Amino acid sequence: MSELVLASASPRRHELLARLKLPFVVRPVDLDERTPSRGNPEIIARRLARTKAEAARLVDPESGIIAADTVVAVDGSVLGKPADAEDARRMLKLLRGRTHEVVSAVAVMRAGGRSALVRHPVTRVVMRDFADAEIEASIARADPFDKAGAYAIQDEAFRPVERYDGCHCNVVGLSLWMTIELLRKADEEIGISVEELLPQCASCPLKLQS
Repeated sequence: MSELVLASASPRRHELLARLKLPFVVRPVDLDERTPSRGNPEIIARRLARTKAEAARLVDPESGIIAADTVVAVDGSVLGKPADAEDARRMLKLLRGRTHEVVSAVAVMRAGGRSALVRHPVTRVVMRDFADAEIEASIARADPFDKAGAYAIQDEAFRPVERYDGCHCNVVGLSLWMTIELLRKADEEIGISVEELLPQCASCPLKLQS
């Protein structure tokens, strides 16, 4: 198996990928990751994930590459990471009590390859009607600032999500079943049991595709 490079600084993607029991190194790429406020969220996420993979390939010409990008879509608006506390406050107020979509595109380049395999799972998320005070507490903890949409589905203090339809890991930032599928298509050997993944992975709709 070739060395794999995770072209992301996200600790959540690091933790998720580690569950696949594959040797990898973390080498984030230096790119402008500002998300357009309007546009097709699937195209935006795919383009950014592919761009990250291509930038990582320029630095490392031989390793396998994994890159990803997450955006949140609601009412025709596309939300990336909040720029500051006011932006986080705006995003959370926009999302609360409503349904939105999370798109986390995954791009994989086989070792030495120059083209990326890209997929973009979509998960529908329903937020609970949390109070203003809960938003302020989340901001005070600095939780929103490195997360698309200013929240994390796995946040045990805030618990912003009421329910979701689709892949749980996709909302965290890296769909494990989709990553497994792409790595296998890129000729990486993966022997993994569902027990080694997250509990939510056992009932994930993407499991049947992998």
